[in-house]
Amino acid sequence: MLARTDLRGSTPTLAELRRALPRGGTDVNAVLDTVAPVVHSVAERGADAALEYGEKFDGVKPASVRVPAQVIADALAGLDPAVADALRESITRARAVHADQRRETSRTQVVDGGVVSEKWIPVRRVGLYVPGGNAVYPSSVIMNVVPAQEAGVGSLVVASPPQKDFGGWPHPTILAACALLGVDEVWACGGAQGIALLTYGGVDTAAADTAGGVLDPVDLITGPGNIYVTAAKRLCRGVVGIDSEAGPTEIAILADSTAVPELVAADLISQAEHDVLAASVLVTDSIELADAVDAALVDQVAQTKHRDRVATALAGAQSGIVLVDDLEAGLAVVDAYAAEHLEIQTADAAAVADRVHNAGAIFVGNYAPVSLGDYCAGSNHVLPTSGSARFASGLSVQTFLKGVHVIDYDEAALRDVAAKVVTLAQAEDLPAHGDAITRRFAGEVTSR
Repeated sequence: MLARTDLRGSTPTLAELRRALPRGGTDVNAVLDTVAPVVHSVAERGADAALEYGEKFDGVKPASVRVPAQVIADALAGLDPAVADALRESITRARAVHADQRRETSRTQVVDGGVVSEKWIPVRRVGLYVPGGNAVYPSSVIMNVVPAQEAGVGSLVVASPPQKDFGGWPHPTILAACALLGVDEVWACGGAQGIALLTYGGVDTAAADTAGGVLDPVDLITGPGNIYVTAAKRLCRGVVGIDSEAGPTEIAILADSTAVPELVAADLISQAEHDVLAASVLVTDSIELADAVDAALVDQVAQTKHRDRVATALAGAQSGIVLVDDLEAGLAVVDAYAAEHLEIQTADAAAVADRVHNAGAIFVGNYAPVSLGDYCAGSNHVLPTSGSARFASGLSVQTFLKGVHVIDYDEAALRDVAAKVVTLAQAEDLPAHGDAITRRFAGEVTSR
């Protein structure tokens, strides 16, 4: 079922590995010309333009952008108690992990009278995007909101597409998750127009229960979305901060002969279920395992609910089996691939996982599947895709904090280093920099 890339008997360079490995992705550039007019129109006309585009693209126009408080409360009241309980557990575990990510102010006494501190200041206002589409993602509400709250962000808004089936408001489960987290500002606006409205703000089309109708712009936007959302984030970057340009989800599994084929197959299917462009990649030194996984996939795909979507994803160029000579070669492959989600299903999996350099998140052994991380591990599931785990991290408390240096020197400490500052300013042909020092000491300072 999965295409195979056979690297046995070869020692490819890093560049050759990157070219040889299965890789999908989307061409964001291809839709920029489509998305740019949407962004520009919303920047000029605000909520009116955003709602018009929503009606054009999705066939639904809510009564207002901001979801009324009663609608949010009703969504929680009507939520299946079992789902509510599971969401509360997910929130509790996510809070425990993200609370430990908080950074403290550091203070370095460079010299007597000269101190440099670094303090961490929360972003003032953030927009958290939760997609619609193939599935409902209350878990993404949790993964975006919890680290922002733990960072101390004072103002946040969740934006999610309006749904025809629910009165033009976002899906009730999304709204219920917001209620459980204490989020009272939710916008019924999705797609590129939602990202643009978060960026530029505006005035709501209905004032009832919407804080006077003001839709304040945000300083940072996080959260995944489709190619149009990603293109809008690219176009708005610089006006606002963004977390990343997320591509389709991906899983890589590094496995040896000790792995259980049925579990490997199930985990590959779990990510293929997201999207026809999702990537599912197995890296193994065992041809027997590869054959057994292929057989298990045939059986399990036939039984899964979204079999057509899964089968398309598994058959795509972005998915496959990579055969290697040994575990060492397998580690080189997964580091070159830099998966969003990397599972290690080998003997001594923890030791192998400890040797991985590039992955958005690493799942160790048979009892830590990606599905656990999606919901209830406590980790964050908003992770770098398309190989960007080589240099980027997943969403965390740090995403919502700015590190600011505070420089506090007294007169003696500045006088002691003044000549060297003047010397460096002259070396860079920036004499006014030096003048800013010498004027403080009325000619006492000369370069040397």
